[in-house]
Amino acid sequence: MIVPGKPFEPRIRPMELKDVQRVWEIDVASFSLPWPERSYRFEILENPASHCTILEVSQDGQQPEIAGMIVMWFILDEAHIGTIAIDKPYRRLGLGRILLADALMDAYQKGIRMSFLEVRRSNQAAQAMYEQFGFQVAGVRNRYYKDNGEDALLMTLNPIQPARLKQLREKPLIVESGN
Repeated sequence: MIVPGKPFEPRIRPMELKDVQRVWEIDVASFSLPWPERSYRFEILENPASHCTILEVSQDGQQPEIAGMIVMWFILDEAHIGTIAIDKPYRRLGLGRILLADALMDAYQKGIRMSFLEVRRSNQAAQAMYEQFGFQVAGVRNRYYKDNGEDALLMTLNPIQPARLKQLREKPLIVESGN
């Protein structure tokens, strides 16, 4: 757990099988329709289009903790963001921005030039973060979410802008948490 007011270090690395339980716990805590745990195993082991990444944090030399994850699918020159989440105690610190910027930069370096995702119409915080990257609403998927029939906004980033990603990645983290 991050102690407010003290600096901490985020680290991004590929997701491994040993991370699946913790990643799934973050998913369950973050979404009303979490992925089954086996889906993460499939993404790591069997889906060649999948790029799964986690964000760890450590403070004062302590053991790193997984604080967030993203799963993207690379299809030709497009990246579809399947899921992204930051665990509740680590939200509003800038970690989601760092994780997304890093994942999109990795995609860009691999030849990806546009990205898209679906987000709940009611998820204003996520939409605001995506808009920082240049994502724009491109359409609506009516009654997309099966738990409550909520619409999904289809957001598209075209083109991916490496200079903007670099700026967002280097923007300072928020050391003090209001949580």
